[in-house]
Amino acid sequence: MTPRVLVDSSVLPDVIKDDPGWGAWSAQALAEQLERGALVINPIVYAEIAFDFDTIEDFDTIEDIDALLPPADYDYADIPREAAFLAARCHARYRASGGARAMILPDFLIGAHATVERMALLTRDARRYRSYFPGLALIAPPGA
Repeated sequence: MTPRVLVDSSVLPDVIKDDPGWGAWSAQALAEQLERGALVINPIVYAEIAFDFDTIEDFDTIEDIDALLPPADYDYADIPREAAFLAARCHARYRASGGARAMILPDFLIGAHATVERMALLTRDARRYRSYFPGLALIAPPGA
């Protein structure tokens, strides 16, 4: 059985906005994973996508965002308590080791969710996930 894949919010805007640097890689990675089955998004990813498109007038309702993330392609999964706890502990380690960004907790929630539910994570920002979730299976660009 193919493991489920959680999509990090760094990947989806690349495709939606046709990012010149990452659009092609992200589109190909999403297509390859969709061939294997539906991808997973959680409330953090959903909120970050909705926020990212807050200033684009074509995306001003929940239905507009839902159209970008159709249920046939994306399963919506809540974050378990165990993942919230793991995220808090990893974020505390990050801050204790000199991590300067206070608002990075969403990334830890995404990584912890994938870890606790034994999903792979499709991301182009692999460095922090590798550091704080060493057992997490990552689908990332070469060298990321």
